[in-house]
Amino acid sequence: MVTDIHLYNQAQADSERVICDELLRIIETHLKKSEGKIWHRHPVWFLDGNPVVGYSKLKAGIRLMFWSGADFGEVGLVPGTGKFKDASVTYTNVGQVVEKDVKRWLKKSKEIQWDYKNIVKRKGKLVRLV
Repeated sequence: MVTDIHLYNQAQADSERVICDELLRIIETHLKKSEGKIWHRHPVWFLDGNPVVGYSKLKAGIRLMFWSGADFGEVGLVPGTGKFKDASVTYTNVGQVVEKDVKRWLKKSKEIQWDYKNIVKRKGKLVRLV
């Protein structure tokens, strides 16, 4: 599946591709037991079938999103606007990607998870896993 992620990255404009490649490198290095694949047309990584982190192209740049990031207590992550627990950061150049920050957020993504995998079965209700 990582090949599909590489193809996604290659499809981006040069400045965005280097951001995506850097995020891919950091995620693959620091989220070892995850499964990365294209999900809803974007790279997403899962732990035990639960989405924890992904990135996507927006007009404003490349958005790195953590599904449970609103509970990380991190100033650098902006909480989403809906009923979910997501939070994200948007990058416009690769120099903005600070590996130690992303590594810390990835660690928290393993420790703090809401059960998105079963949200449909629970009729939209989120349950905290860890």
